[in-house]
Amino acid sequence: MAIKSFQGARKQQNNTNDNEQLKVSDYMTRDLITFKPEHTVDEVIHALIANKISGGPVVNAKNELVGIISEGDCLKQITESHYYNMPVEQDVVGNRMVKNVETIDGDMDVFEAAKKFLNSKIRRFPIVEEGKLVGQISQKDILKAAMQLKGHNWKY
Repeated sequence: MAIKSFQGARKQQNNTNDNEQLKVSDYMTRDLITFKPEHTVDEVIHALIANKISGGPVVNAKNELVGIISEGDCLKQITESHYYNMPVEQDVVGNRMVKNVETIDGDMDVFEAAKKFLNSKIRRFPIVEEGKLVGQISQKDILKAAMQLKGHNWKY
C-alpha cells in the first residue's frame, strides 16, 4: 500500500539573494518635510495637517538634525497656551521639539529596524550620514518592505 502525502510538491526557493541584506536605506523616505527651530508651532500645525503627517525632523541651516516635532508636542503647546492664556502663534519649534533624538543607521537591516520600533515605541527614526539628515524610516516603511517580500523566503 502506497502512502499518500497531503503536502504538494515544494516550490524551489530562489537562494540567489540569501546573502543580500535588506537595508533601511532602501526603504526610507528621502524627500522629507522638515522644520526649523525658529518656525512657529502654528506653522508646524498647519504643515502637519496640510501634508497629512504626524511629525517631522527639525534641522538647522546646515541640514543637521537638532530635534523632532510631533503632533503630541503641538497638542501639549496648545493645552498649555489655553491654560496660561498665551497665544499659540508666539511659541517656536525650538522650545517644543524633542532634542534628544534617537537615529538609526541606513545600513541597518529592516528586520532589525522593526525590532527597534517594537522595543522603543517610536513611530519614526531619522537617518543621519556625516552629520546631515538624509532620510527617515517609519513603521509604515517597514510594513511596505515586508509586503514587497510577501511570498518570498524570509531568510536573507
